[in-house]
Amino acid sequence: MNKFFVIDFYEIQLNKSKLLFLIILGLIYISILYANNKENRIIKVAYYCVQMKNGGIERVFSIIIKYLSKEKYFSFYLITKKEKQIGEYPLPNNIHRISLANHEINLYKAVEKERIDILIYNYENREIEKLNHLKNTKVIYYNHSSFLYWIYKEHLYNFKDTVYYLYKKCKYVISLIPVENDYLFKKWGINSILMDNPSTFELNSVIPSNLSNQNIIMIGRAYDPIKRYDLGIKAMKEIIKEIPECKMNIVSSASSSLVQLIKDLKLENNVKFTGYQNNIEHYLKNSSLHILSSLSESYPMVLGEVKIFGIPSILCGLDYLSLAKGGTIIIYDDNPLTIANEAIKILNNDEYRIKLGKEARESMKKRTNDLIAKKWVNVLLSVYKGNHKFFNKLSNDNKISEEEANQILNNQLKLLQKRNNRFQLVTLEKFIAYSFS
Repeated sequence: MNKFFVIDFYEIQLNKSKLLFLIILGLIYISILYANNKENRIIKVAYYCVQMKNGGIERVFSIIIKYLSKEKYFSFYLITKKEKQIGEYPLPNNIHRISLANHEINLYKAVEKERIDILIYNYENREIEKLNHLKNTKVIYYNHSSFLYWIYKEHLYNFKDTVYYLYKKCKYVISLIPVENDYLFKKWGINSILMDNPSTFELNSVIPSNLSNQNIIMIGRAYDPIKRYDLGIKAMKEIIKEIPECKMNIVSSASSSLVQLIKDLKLENNVKFTGYQNNIEHYLKNSSLHILSSLSESYPMVLGEVKIFGIPSILCGLDYLSLAKGGTIIIYDDNPLTIANEAIKILNNDEYRIKLGKEARESMKKRTNDLIAKKWVNVLLSVYKGNHKFFNKLSNDNKISEEEANQILNNQLKLLQKRNNRFQLVTLEKFIAYSFS
């Protein structure tokens, strides 16, 4: 026993007040020991993914796990719907792997059996409702989708009143989009914080592109209609009229419809699919411009990666992204000619292109993997301790103003109305309320 608490009752004549004082000191000492023991306890954290290959969610978590597996506070578990597969993203050796493929156990039971302290859940479905009833496990809901995604995918079964309604009952939600986190979610009664996704590459560990060639890059799932690779390909028809030597690499598995479009436009010598690539560094080092033509994104890792390599980007209306500023040109129509005109300006002007490239790299200095990992440590510790105030303070310090939020949302509504006549009569107020009836 600590000598401070060794009491000689024969030598000290105790009165009631002194006895009470000693009891209180003893209780404080015990509580300190308990608190220290609690902080030193290994916290079990589980990630849930369908698999660990190909997808953006999977790549995000392979990087997060890599950085956090070094932390002394945590023991990490990976729960996947599928068995371990060839070609998975790399994982540390000290992670515990649980597969639900044999259907002998479901996610809910696996979490309870392993006595998981914190579960990080990545999907938007009714399973959230059941997970909210876990007694001994706190759940972080990592929202990887933009609120616009559900509109453009035409999943308008009043999504705000289904999954977003479930989010209102969740204590810990992560958003990747400033206007969503800082403005919309607050209006909808959702408690969330803003996070950045990590990058495959480290800013100070890569040799940036020297931007000396006439190569354009597009990266991602070419087969997904929401990515709209046809806009970039059609723009190339106009670009090569001014810059005949210009080439476009589409880093993706080939899409038969897009291959046919390339043939129809006689662009076989200028546009090519590279096939799926685990490592895209070679293509990034040899590119001078990136085109992101998606209808909707949340936090596109490819945009962060091209910025790290100092490559300018053209974005089709995606002004709401965390990465929207710095080395980017944003256009507000879907005309391939507009894309082509901006691309020609960038590729034909060395000084302008280099300036944009420097701005792109500069914008990534506050988004390093080390900084993101430190924020994740604070998130996990605050969630484990049930410290909601600290969790909420972990959101971005530079929240967007209501005026800026309204401007961004007004821009998106105008684009939506150009793209779909169904939304012609939707007002900004209804758009913000996510009400389209």
